[in-house]
Amino acid sequence: MTDLLTVTGLRKKFAARGEEFTAVDDVSFRIPAGGSLAVVGQSGSGKTTCARIIAGLESATEGTVEFAGEHRSTGRIDRAERKRRARQVQMVFQDPNSSLDPRQTAASAIAEVLDEHREGAPRATEAQVAELLEQVGLDERTGRCRPRALSGGQRQRVAIARALAARPQLLILDEAVAALDVSVQAQVLNLLDDLRRDTGVAYLFVSHDLGVVRQISDDCVVMHEGRIVESGPTAQVLDHPQRDYTRRLLDAVPRAGWKPGRQRA
Repeated sequence: MTDLLTVTGLRKKFAARGEEFTAVDDVSFRIPAGGSLAVVGQSGSGKTTCARIIAGLESATEGTVEFAGEHRSTGRIDRAERKRRARQVQMVFQDPNSSLDPRQTAASAIAEVLDEHREGAPRATEAQVAELLEQVGLDERTGRCRPRALSGGQRQRVAIARALAARPQLLILDEAVAALDVSVQAQVLNLLDDLRRDTGVAYLFVSHDLGVVRQISDDCVVMHEGRIVESGPTAQVLDHPQRDYTRRLLDAVPRAGWKPGRQRA
């Protein structure tokens, strides 16, 4: 299967309080066309920094990013190049409240992206917006609502529909279900599974929770302190972890009947 995304030797250093630290250290992975890769690790492991570099929101200190065989500079780019890349890669963030304009209805947020990427074609029609809303399980009445009138799950579905409006080949989902309750998480994960099958879009799924990645990903990489410590098919990593760090992540996943312990004063 042809690789859609190839990341090689990615490194990112930041300076803070006069000191330099490495957030991402020699990270390499691949995603085939139509594939799904989960990048898993605790907060501060470097997984979101990797995702932001791939999305063009951060520049790498070292390493390369290739998309569909084309080398992508991680430095500054002009507006035309940003727009072109946005038709290749879109990102859905953890909190849709921070990425949706509270003054826009769901339909107008989606139509805005359709218009931006239509390259001189007529403006988006209500039917096109309705089709995207339907893809994510929402109706036209929901499309007339502003974010504050929607549930958390509905807002995240709007954010996904808006990202899909650019018709990307790769969708980066950065903790996209972390803020949702368990029942809504399951609905969104089922939705993403259906969308991948129906549209052929590939996923880079960033999560701290190994419990949610089995359903959504074919392969998995586990990051710790900026480095990949384990990788392989998702079922293999989850069922037969080779590293203590991966085992600790798995042990942290709540199981049926689990009750929080009470600390002694």
